[in-house]
Amino acid sequence: MVMSAPSPTPTPAPTPTRRKLASPTAATSAKTPAVGRSTRAARLGARATRLAVWLGLALLVVAVLYPLLWMVFSSFKSNQEVFASPWGLPGELRWGNFGRAGSAGVVRYFVNSVLVTSASILTTVLFSAWAAYGLVRLRVPFGGTILGLLLGGLMLAPTVALIPLFGLLQRLHIYDSYWALIVLYTAFRIPFTTFLIRAYMIDIPSEVDEAATLDGCSPTQAFWQVILPMCRPILVSAALLQALFAWNEFVFALVFISTGDLKTLPVGLMDMQSRLLTDWPVQFAGLTMAALPMIVLFLIGQRQFLRGLTDGIGK
Repeated sequence: MVMSAPSPTPTPAPTPTRRKLASPTAATSAKTPAVGRSTRAARLGARATRLAVWLGLALLVVAVLYPLLWMVFSSFKSNQEVFASPWGLPGELRWGNFGRAGSAGVVRYFVNSVLVTSASILTTVLFSAWAAYGLVRLRVPFGGTILGLLLGGLMLAPTVALIPLFGLLQRLHIYDSYWALIVLYTAFRIPFTTFLIRAYMIDIPSEVDEAATLDGCSPTQAFWQVILPMCRPILVSAALLQALFAWNEFVFALVFISTGDLKTLPVGLMDMQSRLLTDWPVQFAGLTMAALPMIVLFLIGQRQFLRGLTDGIGK
């Protein structure tokens, strides 16, 4: 009996080795610490920048407000307190210092400044607005040349023209009068104010004028009834800038006004200082009375002022 040999057992085929791939979760987790560190560094940098900005603004507020507060506090002190405790608060509110400042002439100087400033604001803003309207909307001959001459007026320093202006005002018989300051304040501020209002009017669509013409408006009526109301923000900005200039102007008021009853606040306060000598509380009271109107005016019109400047020059 023949026995068959057992068949060999088949060996299993070797399983191919596969490269182990890194899972996306593992890769992401590896990068997370680096991303987190960069994010935290960016946040810390933003916070440090914000803190530095707020600190700078706080220092600026202190630098601006502290001299004003020191002037106001000093106006309520006695002369002894001004020297004994210059940085402290007044012992009591001495309103009599303001009465003495008014008796020394501050009230008269204040009225003169109000008259000259109000008149110069009215004339400067109206003439400049009309000039800007003509340069932007009307086909004025040699408009580019006129604009160049107006811009050239910005480069003329008022002090250079003192001598010829002195003779001119005398020939016009307005020397030593309110009109001398009103005419000069208007003439020297028209170039800048015209440039300011013109920059705002350029952005007003021309369709507005066409619609006004279709409604039967003449160019003059369109200016007064349509364009001028639309320019209110820039007109407020121009009026505030003109008020600040006329209220604080010193050289023209010193040279072209010789009568004491016509002096404005800057020249009048200098004259009062020479008369009061060391009566510092009364002088501080006069300075406070001179500074208060402009501060109140800017607080009232600050929103329109900023809007006019950003919508005009900003564009």
